Amino acid sequence: MGDVTTAWGKASVAEEIKLAQSANGKRFTTHVQLLEDVSGGWFVRFAYATDGVARRGPVTFRGADLERLRKALAKAPRLRSALDLGGE
Repeated sequence: MGDVTTAWGKASVAEEIKLAQSANGKRFTTHVQLLEDVSGGWFVRFAYATDGVARRGPVTFRGADLERLRKALAKAPRLRSALDLGGE
């Protein structure tokens, strides 16, 4: 899926969910990524992208967006496990 640079060094994208969103007529995509470094450590990164360029910053989910994220996590089992916060 690709390599990225984190504050802790390089990592590979192991799983990723992309959710298309819009606000005030502007379109963007939120990325939720499970990252792995060379030693097997893992990270979860939330980012948003405009014009295909990922950017850091606050990522906001509306209720409907969270429901779409929950459904998308069914297809990303490792990411779903990493995000398990004591839900169902």
